[in-house]
Amino acid sequence: MNQAIMWAAAGTGFTFFMTALGASVVFIFKKEMGQNIQRAFLGFAAGVMIAASVWSLLIPAIDQTVEDGGIGWVPAAGGFVFGGIFLMLLDFLMPHLHLGESHAEGLHSSFRRTTLLILAVTLHNIPEGMAVGLAFAMAAQHPEDASLYAAAFALAMGIGIQNFPEGAAISLPLRQEGMSRFKAFAFGSLSGIVELIFGVGITLIAAFISPYMPWLLAFAAGAMIYVVVEELIPEANQGEHSNLGTVGVMAGFLIMMILDVALG
Repeated sequence: MNQAIMWAAAGTGFTFFMTALGASVVFIFKKEMGQNIQRAFLGFAAGVMIAASVWSLLIPAIDQTVEDGGIGWVPAAGGFVFGGIFLMLLDFLMPHLHLGESHAEGLHSSFRRTTLLILAVTLHNIPEGMAVGLAFAMAAQHPEDASLYAAAFALAMGIGIQNFPEGAAISLPLRQEGMSRFKAFAFGSLSGIVELIFGVGITLIAAFISPYMPWLLAFAAGAMIYVVVEELIPEANQGEHSNLGTVGVMAGFLIMMILDVALG
């Protein structure tokens, strides 16, 4: 259990660091990220999350269930559905504002525009933190299988890579909203700390309900796919030159797939 928590903290700590690193570009660039670059980055994040959901979460969930003598698709499908419903409820209840939009989603609130922008990124980071934490928790429960640790590292690396542009995508708009560079960097960085919180938190839970690990893995996958389909892909394909978003999706999927297969 302690080992699982340590690795989950290290993995999600890396993804948080990459978010902070991306947010630091606010000290370099004076203007907001160009729309074409933003589309490509959003598509890249979507591709990483799709591949991670399949290779790092759903397939291990199915394999683990089969090894335990169960029906592989049952927890994979059930957890996937519950994960999607969970993110749908958060999307409906949590006030948030997506980049480029003028009207907030979720329940009505008196939050400032900058706060709503940060909350939108927080929605993305919840399933990402859960996914990394669960991958390391599963590896700790099967120490004899070194490939599970390798797969968990690959997942953390892939999520971390896509967190770099995500950090920039929140700090630069905050700067445009009138925040100082330091505050924009601080809030952009802190938007990623939810990954650390949920990664370690879900690892603590998984240690006590290990028989349900396949359900939890599929739950994280369903939550990630909901974010991809509901937010990332539509935003990546807005306006002209939507092919940049499509290329980003394919590039992100390809890199995450290679990382997972080569390391795992």
